[in-house]
Amino acid sequence: MKRRRVERCLAGILAFAALGAGLGRAQAQAPGQTSAQSPTPASGEYQPKFKGDPARSESEAQALGYMRVVLRAEREYNKRHNKFTDTLEDLAGTGSFTKRMAHSTDRGDYTASYRTHKDGFVFTMTPKQLDSNHRSFYAEDDAVIHGDDQKAADSDSPKVK
Repeated sequence: MKRRRVERCLAGILAFAALGAGLGRAQAQAPGQTSAQSPTPASGEYQPKFKGDPARSESEAQALGYMRVVLRAEREYNKRHNKFTDTLEDLAGTGSFTKRMAHSTDRGDYTASYRTHKDGFVFTMTPKQLDSNHRSFYAEDDAVIHGDDQKAADSDSPKVK
């Protein structure tokens, strides 16, 4: 009785292994099928993170992501308190903005700058090296991001889509 049970167990294991190997071989050898993954990019070529991603490089994607988090947190803070913050540190804990994000203005290839004015704020991300893959970015309390690869971005710079 024990032997029969062991034989059945081994047969089941072998059948399962054969099924897995067969499926793996079928996927690897399926004629005329194309891979679901996109082709590997040339080294150094930026791959957009989402449809309509306006970034031109990984550094820009990170800078724009940081800006979006700050702008969303400011909008939420303004809804709660009917005013904008005086510093980035005041935003900590609002939305997904953390104390760690406010701790330093050094953001990799960029430097963040935040300053207030009478009824709002100006937020910029300035690259350490200005070029076509490291544009400067600018936003005010209207949350529209502007970018420029020739000079420091301002409200007259083209909008980043």
